[in-house]
Amino acid sequence: MATYKIKKPARTFGDQAYLPAIAKGLAQTFGRLYTNLLGPEDQKKTATVRYPDETREYPERFRGVHRLTHRADGSPRCVACLCCSTACPAQCIYIEPAEYEEGDAQHGYERYPKVFVIDELRCIFCGYCVEACPCDAIRMDTGVHVPASHQREHFIFDKETLLSIPGRDGTYVTANPRHEPGDASHPGIDRAKGH
Repeated sequence: MATYKIKKPARTFGDQAYLPAIAKGLAQTFGRLYTNLLGPEDQKKTATVRYPDETREYPERFRGVHRLTHRADGSPRCVACLCCSTACPAQCIYIEPAEYEEGDAQHGYERYPKVFVIDELRCIFCGYCVEACPCDAIRMDTGVHVPASHQREHFIFDKETLLSIPGRDGTYVTANPRHEPGDASHPGIDRAKGH
């Protein structure tokens, strides 16, 4: 088996000393500092936002904090299918499904979330939960980021908190229509009759 030796590249004394590179970096740093502190206003290149007095305008597709959308009667659209918690790579969504009471229009047709919790500290804001939801019940269209806090419990959003967060347009519903049991457009299929 033949061995090959890789020749080491030749370096000059200036390359070895790193002094020219350090001087160039410091010159750029102090030049930017002088321009931003003492230079004319039209030449300043400051990217600092004085939060919370100033806020940055987020793009339309910004993934903000989660919210649960409402039906027309104010109940959550979530049917506790567990698709969002299954698709979540960070495993930050916890759902306990429950059945509707006997005599309710949705009994035997769908379930509802008895407990719905999202840990915003574990969330990586990938949007997989929104993509996986077949009912468009969970959205990330609030346009706001998680508020700052020093307490962990402020980042654990339960069902009531998620239902109380409006979308960017200020509403709690979604633009996607859905045929509910009892509507004239509902196909009348439930778990007892088959799909």
